[in-house]
Amino acid sequence: MTTWYRRMAPRAMHETHRVSTPLELFFDLCFVVAVSQAAGQLHHALGGDHLGVGVLHYVMVFFAVWWAWMNFSWFASAYDTDDGVYRVTTLVQITGVLILAAGIPRVFTDDDWRIMIAGYVVMRLAMVAQWLRAAQSDPERRRCALRYAGGIFAVQILWVLWPLLPMWLFVPFGLLEVAIPVWAERVAQTTWHPHHITERYGLFTLIVLGESVLAATTATQAALDSGHGVGDLVALAAGGLVIVFGMWWLYFDRPAHYLLTSLRTSIFWGYGHYAVFAAAAAVGAGLAEAVQAHDHIGWAIAAPVAVYVLSLWVLQVRPRKEYLVDATHLAAVVLILLTPLTPWPVPATAVVVVVLVVVSVVLGQRSILERPERSAL
Repeated sequence: MTTWYRRMAPRAMHETHRVSTPLELFFDLCFVVAVSQAAGQLHHALGGDHLGVGVLHYVMVFFAVWWAWMNFSWFASAYDTDDGVYRVTTLVQITGVLILAAGIPRVFTDDDWRIMIAGYVVMRLAMVAQWLRAAQSDPERRRCALRYAGGIFAVQILWVLWPLLPMWLFVPFGLLEVAIPVWAERVAQTTWHPHHITERYGLFTLIVLGESVLAATTATQAALDSGHGVGDLVALAAGGLVIVFGMWWLYFDRPAHYLLTSLRTSIFWGYGHYAVFAAAAAVGAGLAEAVQAHDHIGWAIAAPVAVYVLSLWVLQVRPRKEYLVDATHLAAVVLILLTPLTPWPVPATAVVVVVLVVVSVVLGQRSILERPERSAL
């Protein structure tokens, strides 16, 4: 039975059996709506006359989705009490992401950010309430919690004013958002759980990869119903599926919790996932456009796949200092970017990804055999 209120004491950083809660899974599920809206609008932009603006809007919209999700996930890792007040506050945040998702199409079609900003501010103000509650219950980290609450609230005022201001101010306002955790954690580090955090990121990776599968499947079904170009569609669909399978394998090849050894490395790892998530969702948009246009438009798929592979190399491969694996990943990025020059870029990209997976597994296993201590990681 759920208790309505309990003290929001910090959770232990090395708590055993720390896994995602049903509320966190529900939170992620609702974020699927926003990810789907962003990827769907990018798909339309890829086939339209305003590609540059569409890509810019996608980058900006996805920032809002990613940042709100990330902030809640790290807070929940440290302070999830699972009482009634916490649940209601989290449900308010979910309401905010649904409002945000409803406003995404207006951003792409009319450059109207008002509804999306309203949803974002709802999420962030609910986060302020969570931090104020943590400040009240955790004296040791009160200054840290108050910095979070005050910083988030101040930046929301800027976002409310932003539609009346020049568009380029998005950059400094966004930098202020990402600076808040760095500033707050300097006075006292919150007790986030490394295993829990990496599990949460892995779950969101599954969400964005699933969005790619859904987008490609829906587009393939529509194209097959039209009865044209079945052979090309089979090649596109098969190549796209192999690419997504390979992306999944590369991300989950080895556990990542041991990489979160300090606040600095953890923030870098967490922030760097913006590129991982955005690129993975963009692959679905590229596949959907390729299928709908009956065209192997390689750049729309190769570019996000290359960004995805490069991001994984920076965040999860390079820190292991396995130099042959490093070289393989970097070579794969170059080859993927060259696939649009081939007659069949999507299958070519799939081949590169498969080879990268195979080589990474073989070289990674060799490294573990040569350095047995890695087998415990």
